[in-house]
Amino acid sequence: MDRILPEPTPETQHFWDGCAAGELRLQRCTACSHVYFPPRPFCPACSSRAVEIFRASGRARLFSYVINHRPRPDMGDKPYAIAVVQLEEGPRMMTNITGCPQTPEALVLDMPVEVTFQSFGKISLPLFQPAGGAAQ
Repeated sequence: MDRILPEPTPETQHFWDGCAAGELRLQRCTACSHVYFPPRPFCPACSSRAVEIFRASGRARLFSYVINHRPRPDMGDKPYAIAVVQLEEGPRMMTNITGCPQTPEALVLDMPVEVTFQSFGKISLPLFQPAGGAAQ
């Protein structure tokens, strides 16, 4: 079974186009400077529609995670981390952690991580790995 993938909408297309280009794109309100995720056509802080899209640094810290040990046909039969990362720009994002053992010893809260992209044909997903590409 293929991995279940998100379906882009007109409001999120810029985000998915960025992922395909190897860029993590966020939105910022030009009225109040709030940076937010997920994408939407208005600022969740002040409701302004004066928003801009910008390329994020791709750097984050591991905020929280759970290791899923239950096999899922589209995710394989090995444990994998479902995580929330705190992006350097402020927002939090749900993702998967790759590039290191999927154990509590390797997945240390607040460890620096960086974005990497995995293509699944029509969609590229932003995943995160330990900063520098090596487990700490």
